[in-house]
Amino acid sequence: MKKLLKLIKGNRLLYIAAIVAIAISTFLAMLEPMVIKTTIDSIIGNKPIDAPAFIERLIKMAGGKEVLGRNLWICALCLVMLTFTRGIFLFLRGKLSSQAAENIAKNIREKLYDHIQNLPYGYHVNAESGDLIQRCTSDVETVRRFFAMQLVDIGRAVFIVTFAVIMMLSLNKKMTVIAMVVVPFIFLFSYVFFKKIKHNFEKADAQEGVLTSILQENLSGVRVVKAFGRQSFEIEKYEKENEKYRDLNFKLIKLLSNYWSISDFLCMIQIGLVLIAGIYYANKGEISLGTLVVFNTYEGMLLWPVRQLGRILSDMGKMSVSLGRITNILEIPVEQEYGKALNPEIKGEISFENVSFEYEKSTEVLKDLSFNVKKGETVAIVGPTGSGKSSLVHLLLRLYDYTSGSIKIDGIELKDIERKWIRNNIGIVLQEPFLYSRTIKENIMIAKLDSNDIEIQSAATSAAVHDVIMSFEKGYDTTVGEKGVTLSGGQRQRVAIARTLIKNMPILIFDDSLSAVDAETDRIIREELKKKSKDNTTIIISHRISTVMDADKIIVLNHGKIESIGTHQELVNKDGIYKRIWEIQNSLDSFDEDEKKASNE
Repeated sequence: MKKLLKLIKGNRLLYIAAIVAIAISTFLAMLEPMVIKTTIDSIIGNKPIDAPAFIERLIKMAGGKEVLGRNLWICALCLVMLTFTRGIFLFLRGKLSSQAAENIAKNIREKLYDHIQNLPYGYHVNAESGDLIQRCTSDVETVRRFFAMQLVDIGRAVFIVTFAVIMMLSLNKKMTVIAMVVVPFIFLFSYVFFKKIKHNFEKADAQEGVLTSILQENLSGVRVVKAFGRQSFEIEKYEKENEKYRDLNFKLIKLLSNYWSISDFLCMIQIGLVLIAGIYYANKGEISLGTLVVFNTYEGMLLWPVRQLGRILSDMGKMSVSLGRITNILEIPVEQEYGKALNPEIKGEISFENVSFEYEKSTEVLKDLSFNVKKGETVAIVGPTGSGKSSLVHLLLRLYDYTSGSIKIDGIELKDIERKWIRNNIGIVLQEPFLYSRTIKENIMIAKLDSNDIEIQSAATSAAVHDVIMSFEKGYDTTVGEKGVTLSGGQRQRVAIARTLIKNMPILIFDDSLSAVDAETDRIIREELKKKSKDNTTIIISHRISTVMDADKIIVLNHGKIESIGTHQELVNKDGIYKRIWEIQNSLDSFDEDEKKASNE
């Protein structure tokens, strides 16, 4: 209830107005049987008027019973006017509640999207994107539907029960008791049904998330599926999970069918009791024919919302599950600024002092790292897979915070620098660049939205991709597919490099991002970077020795520790990983050259 009230905040006036509209429309609906009763008993019949005082006043204003008896069309007109007026308030109820529900859904979507954007990097590494998509779409829609329809239906049911019981008590207490005999059992049955369907819907909703995740993953990796001929395997996997989802939905449908059939049976018993008792008391003269008509009408009006209570409760169960899944995301703590959140001028000097880091307790990824990088230096980091190269970069970007030790940027502790600020001053090109399904120009401009054509082309030239772009029919206005799928791997890498270079950040990081380009393009890009490196500190992570050999300093990592630091010449003259990699790559290059000569001969 607290969560519901919190969501309604800002739209309470709309819901209050909708509740008022429900109350008025319900009251008008209750008056219609009273008009029929008065017409049958007092206008057509000879019984004294037994109706609320304001109805008696209206009869007198119309000329009295005799005039109305000669002009029964006036009574019919009253019913038409009541129905018309009730229709207006029903329309207002729907309009106001729908407007409030749409506002609530919009707020939830925006809050969810904003919250997800600010969740820690570690959360996104482990989260399933398909499940997140479902929570932001299907679950939000379930909540919206509840606020648009079921919430106001609860108010309508309360008003109908209240008004109907008051009206019936004023007419005959014994008949009222008979009219309410089965209602408590229907309420009890609805509650039991609510508990069952909530549990089953939770399972079905979770399974829908599994289906969405499989679909999203398959569409994202469709080229891998095609390349390895895994279509049959993927189809079988999807069908298996789809069968589970179908079975869970069948179970929900079975529960609903049981509820409707049993509740219908109980309602029919209630209507039968009222009809039998009404005929009996009317025959004895204890109630009038008009009163019998009123009780039968009220009984129909009363049982419908009570019967609908099961559906309302089932939808409430669905909503509570969806709301729980949404709030589970919203309750995950966003990235926090534990330090001073400073915004200093970043020049590019980096210092690591006894830095250690672990993703999980007792599993150290980086161990006691210490090194310095001067402003404008080009530093390369090499090492075997899993040695901690990318983890080191993650610490610099504050995607994770180091466990112990100290990292300083220009003499300022990294944890004291605001996360957003440090990321705005460090440009990074990842090994697997992500491009949006937009034009090449728009993809490059993402890093600097106010950049002009000259800046865009200059960045593309530095990334050795300008000539490639100009060879396309639409040049920089060429639209790339989702994730840049219409470009080759090397072209995507170079567009991503241009996107990073356009902002001219003081620190540049290339996380094995030259691996997809050929050796000649690699050389051109490094030469362009060298021209810029006077003002920029550059960190290059690579497995290719030719990419890092010109660096001012090369750091060799092994099992999370620094094995050695030095220039290319110093490291090849010393036994270690770097020398072994150099010898292996040299021998492969020599073999390739011999093969080329042999083929030419």
